Amino acid sequence: MRNSIIIGSGSYAPERVLPNSYFNELLGEDVDTWLLSNLTIKERRWCKENQSTADLCVEAANNSLQNAGIKAEELNLIIISTDTPEYISPSTASVVQYRIGAVNAGTFDLNTACAGFVTALDVANKFIQADENYKYILVIGAYAMSKYLDMTDKKTVTLFADGAGAVVLKSVDNTERGQLTSRLHTEGQYSDWMGIYAGGTHMPVNHNVVDAKDHLLKFVKKFPREINPTTWTSMIKESCARINISPNDITHFFFTQININTIWEAMDNLGVSRNRAHTIMDRYDYTVRLAYQWLLMMLCRKRN
Repeated sequence: MRNSIIIGSGSYAPERVLPNSYFNELLGEDVDTWLLSNLTIKERRWCKENQSTADLCVEAANNSLQNAGIKAEELNLIIISTDTPEYISPSTASVVQYRIGAVNAGTFDLNTACAGFVTALDVANKFIQADENYKYILVIGAYAMSKYLDMTDKKTVTLFADGAGAVVLKSVDNTERGQLTSRLHTEGQYSDWMGIYAGGTHMPVNHNVVDAKDHLLKFVKKFPREINPTTWTSMIKESCARINISPNDITHFFFTQININTIWEAMDNLGVSRNRAHTIMDRYDYTVRLAYQWLLMMLCRKRN
């Protein structure tokens, strides 16, 4: 049976670093104390004015290809997950394919918001398992949410950041390595609680009928605090049971980096040491693509 293994990885975060003190001045109040004490956030990376999602993807892609030791023209497919695309159409993946010279690769984008990267990773693995023509697949998750932030809204402007992460998957026959199981889960009833609601067919951008801030990220309602740790705990236990292991058999946990307390709660629920959950939010804030978030629970066996 074919399976996919990760042979290379790379990431890119813009060089522009914004410490919490920047937002103290921007908002005219002390937000640094709350961010540090509640979320451990110290700083984040934002795009420069002339940087866009495709720019982030190209950097991460080239880094991952170099790490994998293959050339762009060897790729058979490029999948990019983003909810801040280069354009409404065409796909961001097609832009990146051209820029990196991946002339033999098909392309498409996915948008599943916070669970985007792992969803794309799962889809890529299934391409490899189902079709022998796919030997190398590049998976990229990218985020340029700073382009969509309301600079007067302290609920969002301090929490979101930019970056991209990429992996190269290789098809391998008769291996015990690679992806062991996965689980996709969606709570669709919350789809209108936070998002960017203008620009699509529901609310096309027309300044005669759309408020100027409708194209910016909005927190409409506060999410239930328990939703992430409860869902993560359930998905991890279910996935472990499927392959007959215990959560304590897992050495590394990677969660979406929106709230460190929900991560600790999930680890406590599982009875697993917190030091197995890796966090980057102190330096990169909510940059979900760099964190390789696990709202989709995926278990992989590493190389020996």
